[in-house]
Amino acid sequence: MNLGIVILNWNGEELLSQFLPSLIKFTPIKHNIYIIDNGSNDNSIGFVENNYKRIKIIKLDTNYGFAKGYNIGLKKINDEILCLLNNDVEVTENWTDNILKQFDLEPKTAVIQPKLKNYYEKSKFDYAGAAGGYLDKYGYPYCDGRNYKIIEKDLGQYDKIKDIFWACGACFFVRKKIFEDHNGFDERFWAHMEEIDLCWRIQNSSYRIRYNNKSVVFHANAATLDQKNPKKTYLNFRNKLFMITKNSQNNLFLLLFEKLFIDLSVSVYLLFDKGFKHFIAIIKAYISFYKHINLLLEFRRKNKRAVKHYQIRSIIFKYLFHKR
Repeated sequence: MNLGIVILNWNGEELLSQFLPSLIKFTPIKHNIYIIDNGSNDNSIGFVENNYKRIKIIKLDTNYGFAKGYNIGLKKINDEILCLLNNDVEVTENWTDNILKQFDLEPKTAVIQPKLKNYYEKSKFDYAGAAGGYLDKYGYPYCDGRNYKIIEKDLGQYDKIKDIFWACGACFFVRKKIFEDHNGFDERFWAHMEEIDLCWRIQNSSYRIRYNNKSVVFHANAATLDQKNPKKTYLNFRNKLFMITKNSQNNLFLLLFEKLFIDLSVSVYLLFDKGFKHFIAIIKAYISFYKHINLLLEFRRKNKRAVKHYQIRSIIFKYLFHKR
């Protein structure tokens, strides 16, 4: 089973110099390693070319974002299994072996996420993916090991292979054919939540999204786009709207009506917690959503929605009022 490990990079020379050594050390030589460069204007490519002859480089002419950058670059790669890996991830010994065994044993498994732990506090899970992701009714993501700001220590509580709803894009193993059959990432997302949208669409075709605790990587979360950046708030809120409009089985009018009040409450919270720019980012997210709504509704009409996406109605309600 051929594996291609693919890093999307934009101006990441410092991150590459920090994280490539573990990748080279713990990745068997039989596996291919690629960097798709999103039009960097630093010395990223020169650094890799001078220090890592093993790595193949695919150069793009500009920064297309996460979704389109991967879609373009992956067309030039022919490995059966792809690992989409952030440039801020440290891998560990045997990190690929158990994942590939699982793909071999589970032909209906399309995507696998390893255990993601925090690079800076290695006893804790990583915020972005932890031990696998889920959604509430309104498209708010949460993970085993992470709920909003609460991040658990890894005490072995999630040490089993299991089904999850979405796998984190920081370390995202996927069968290339299934990625292509589902038209890859939705390029309208640009970045953030495009992997959740893809996982949802893949499950609508009766494939499984899985978590494997026997593969462990460490993620320096938000090294590329910090949580304090209003652009991240904008993308997260806009892309949640995109995603549930496309994929949710629920009555869309009622769902969006309820979500509006939840997002309004969150925006007021962010106004006091993070400042005015984050409040405005949510308003801009809604404006962008309504500009795209006709295309999103067209997708909804043409594609099946086979999977109920939530077990918890509102993770925010559970967190704020039930303290869970």
